[in-house]
Amino acid sequence: MVEDTMFSGESKNIEYKVSLPDKSEKYMKTIVAFANTQGGKLIVGVDDKTHQIVGVENDVLFQLMDGIANAVSDSCVPQIIPDIEPQTVNGKPVIVVSVEAGKNRPYYLKSKGKDNGTYIRVAGTSRQAFPEKIKELEMEGARISWDELTCVGYPVSEEATEKLCQDIEKFRKKAGMSEHSVKKEQLINWKILKQSEGQLLTTNAYALLTSDYFPFSKTQCAVFKGTDRAVFLDKREFTGPIYTQIEEAVDFVLRNIRLGATIDGLVRKEKYELPPEAIREMIINAHCHRNLLDESCIQVAIYDDRLEVTSPGGLYNGLTYEEVMNGHSKIRNKGIANIFSQMGLVEAWGSGIKRILNAAEEYGLPKPKFQEFDNMFRVELFRSSFPMTNGKENIGEASEKHRRSIGEASEVVWRTDLNDTQQKIIKLLSEDHQLSAVKLAEKIGVASRNIENNIKKLKEYGILIRHGSPKNGYWEIVDKYLYFIGPYFIGSNHDILY
Repeated sequence: MVEDTMFSGESKNIEYKVSLPDKSEKYMKTIVAFANTQGGKLIVGVDDKTHQIVGVENDVLFQLMDGIANAVSDSCVPQIIPDIEPQTVNGKPVIVVSVEAGKNRPYYLKSKGKDNGTYIRVAGTSRQAFPEKIKELEMEGARISWDELTCVGYPVSEEATEKLCQDIEKFRKKAGMSEHSVKKEQLINWKILKQSEGQLLTTNAYALLTSDYFPFSKTQCAVFKGTDRAVFLDKREFTGPIYTQIEEAVDFVLRNIRLGATIDGLVRKEKYELPPEAIREMIINAHCHRNLLDESCIQVAIYDDRLEVTSPGGLYNGLTYEEVMNGHSKIRNKGIANIFSQMGLVEAWGSGIKRILNAAEEYGLPKPKFQEFDNMFRVELFRSSFPMTNGKENIGEASEKHRRSIGEASEVVWRTDLNDTQQKIIKLLSEDHQLSAVKLAEKIGVASRNIENNIKKLKEYGILIRHGSPKNGYWEIVDKYLYFIGPYFIGSNHDILY
């Protein structure tokens, strides 16, 4: 008996044909796509729009089956051997062509060649593979991980090797893992360094973990006004070893989202509007599972309503969305994944998505969204549109007593659109209200003109007011752009100002 799921609709591994097209190429690309991904079934005799079982005429049933077998044999390279069998559904015969996930990838149409005839399954359709995907399929077929290949032209540096070993030790300690000395020999065992004919060679993973050697090895972060990419508020580009990129990208996000607090007795506990563990997991996963053959960068985008992390490459090696949700994982970058594991950046394989989902649920946030498109994978974590609360009491609201003492504040305003320099200016002026632009420039490490321009913006925002003369005056940080927590006012960069 045919499984009901086969007739519930087309999917990544199910495709219907009401009848065989005159040109075999029209369905051969589906056969190729199944072999290049997770495998699947082509079912002939089912209407792809209505899912109605129309069946195949009995007198041509076996003729059609022979025709499919011949077409597959003649059209596909390397050889694909499908299982072709008739089945009866609702009293009508259909043909089920079952294709297993192939081991000799890439598979392609002989008539079109490898570059133009390689297809993969994406969201229930068969699509021509990008050049980067074809290269990855070749490596899958050869059982090779790109990050474990020799990095031609990149030398072994004693200084870089020692720093990587020390950083691995630091990360292990930070993660609460067992402490042990990491030496060059461990890097060889972990296939980060390679020995060949008495020479010590670097791998692509070594280059990614010690430098910005590859132009694509960077993390682009940005804050946008509104819910699209029309207006930039701030942007940064982080390079260097990928584990430092992760730390910097996480810090960037935390600087640009809201920070609230709850009061437990006399203890003030800070809490970000988004779970830091989810933010961190999103960015780690992006680096761990990205397609390194694609020269696009990892992107981290903050909007008014959500956080997006986008990485090059779809799901790896035929992995489905359902499998991902159930904790299954296939390792794309074995060398990097191993080092991340040694550093304590990842726990059990396949746990990353579940950790993001669980963290969002614990925060009471909408369910995160995962999508695959145009050879990209994106995770969206949705922001809450309401101030954080402590039980039934809104912690963003001041008591009447405090309102009278500090002036009327009719609404909670959260600022998240200040750039890094502006945030530093606010912080420094909260510590010393008489700092000049020259002194601010010295402390921050930028030109005085830069400070003057940012102070001008802060004055336009209504955040800074200058009192008195340039020599003897002082700066006031206006409280209407701060939010009230307990006895303190907290700025958008999370520093206690008064």
